[in-house]
Order: sequence, then structure tokens, then C-alpha cells
Amino acid sequence: MNELSTIITENTGLAVETQQKILISLIVVIVLSLFRLMVLRLVWRQTHNVKTRYQWKRTLSFITPFIGFVFIGAVWLPVFEEFGTFLGLFTAGIAIALKDPLTNLAGWFFILFRKPFSVGDRVQIGPNTGDIIDVRPFQFTMLEIGNWVEADQSTGRIIHLPNGKVFSEPQANYSSGFEYIWNEIKVNITFESNWEKAKTILEDIIKKHSADVEISAKKEILEASKNYMIYYKHLTPIVYTDVKEFGVRLTVRYLCNPRQRRGSENEIWQKTLRAFNADANINFAYPTTRFYKSGESADF
Repeated sequence: MNELSTIITENTGLAVETQQKILISLIVVIVLSLFRLMVLRLVWRQTHNVKTRYQWKRTLSFITPFIGFVFIGAVWLPVFEEFGTFLGLFTAGIAIALKDPLTNLAGWFFILFRKPFSVGDRVQIGPNTGDIIDVRPFQFTMLEIGNWVEADQSTGRIIHLPNGKVFSEPQANYSSGFEYIWNEIKVNITFESNWEKAKTILEDIIKKHSADVEISAKKEILEASKNYMIYYKHLTPIVYTDVKEFGVRLTVRYLCNPRQRRGSENEIWQKTLRAFNADANINFAYPTTRFYKSGESADF
């Protein structure tokens, strides 16, 4: 070993002490890599749950580099102490040159500890909306919803956003705290229709649809009130009446899970169409435009 060290010193100019530090650093990296690989294999054998696997993988991806940094830093610290002033100036220069990456790193710590959102949450950040599928030290990733696709369904696109966005953009979380949203469906009928009967039909449909949701929502609000000032006086669905230039508007307002919004609208609309179609006194209204030529009678 001494002969090998001597040969390396003669050919590279590295001192024996420096060679030992490099060797120890390599051993630390190899051991931690093997440890991470063994733990992941064990987890893969024990569970097929995708979320559990992801959490273990991400946790180990954060912990093992940190442990390696601590051990390798301890090995090389005496060398760094000799260049304290230089490192101070160098670090200041790096901080200025890498402002955005450092901001993203600070955003990562904010996401980890403050938890404005977590993996699996549905959020809107600025103009971007989607489900969080990954959080890394410099960026987080979401599976986009909306955009050209209606009713908050997935577009299939993956969006990568810098973590620094949490300091500059408002974040709306659909999942954290209170896991329901208020949704509205606008139903327009003609002035000649029996609007009172139409309203009764809609109220019956929405009450049956929201019976289980109301019970769950009350429990959610009670739990969310431990962390947030969330208060609703009424959670029951309601149908509001309004008059527009083309007829009577009945607005159905009800609670639903954000991921089931389109499905709930589909179910409610199907029942509404069947019920209105069976009643000759209820007709849908819609804006129309009529044209006539000069000299012809206009029959309005």
C-alpha cells in the first residue's frame, strides 16, 4: 500500500494524506449507494403500493446525500479550514451567481416544512393547475388538468415548475384542509316554462346526489377547523333562481370532490334531461338571433 501511495505521489503530486481522504470519500459514496439500493429492494419486495414506494425512494434520495455530505465534509474539513477566507469570498460569489437556484432550494425547504402542498394534491399555481406528482430540490412537477380539456380533467402533459414559484405566485390547494369544492350548474328554461316545477325537480336530483357528500363534508370541516378558520353555515345543496334576457336561470350549487366534478355534472345533467323531457311544461332556453329582410314582415 505504501509503495502504491508513493507511485501515485510521484505521478500525480498528490500527498499521501490527500490520497487517504479521497479513498475514504469513495468508500463513503459506495457504502451509501449500496445501502440505498438494498433498502429500495427490500421495500419493493414488501409492498406494491405506488405511493409507499415513491415516498421511500424520495426520502432516501434526500437522506443519503445529506449523510454523505456530513461524513465527507468531516474528512475534508481540516483542509477547508486553511482556506477559510477564500471559501467565504467564493461562497458569496456563488450566492450572487446562483440566485435563482438558491431561491429554488429555499422554496424546496419551504415546501417540505410548511407544506403548502404535497405529492398527490391538486393545486393551482399562477395559471397552471394540476396534480403534484413529484417534488425535487429545484423544481416540482405536476400533471396538468384543464387548459383545452374541460371540467378539470387531465391533459396528459407534465409541467415542471421551479420551487421559487411558492414565493412569487399564489397557491390554491384543492386537496389540503377541506377536500371539497362548491360547484355550480346553470340550467336555463323559457319564461313560459313551469319554473317552480323545474326547480323542485332539480332540488330532488341534487339532494339525492349529495346525501353522502354532506355527511363527509361535515367531518372534513371539523377536522380542517383545527388548522384553518373554515366555517360554513349550510352545506346542503341549493338551487338559486335568476332572470336573464332569454329566460329563467336555475343555478344548482352543491359540494363535490374536485376530482369528481365532471362525473357529478354528467350524472346530474343526465337525470335533468330525462326529467325535463318527460314534462311538456318545461323547455330549455337559449340565446337566439333572428334575421329578416327589409320590406318583409317581422313576426316576433
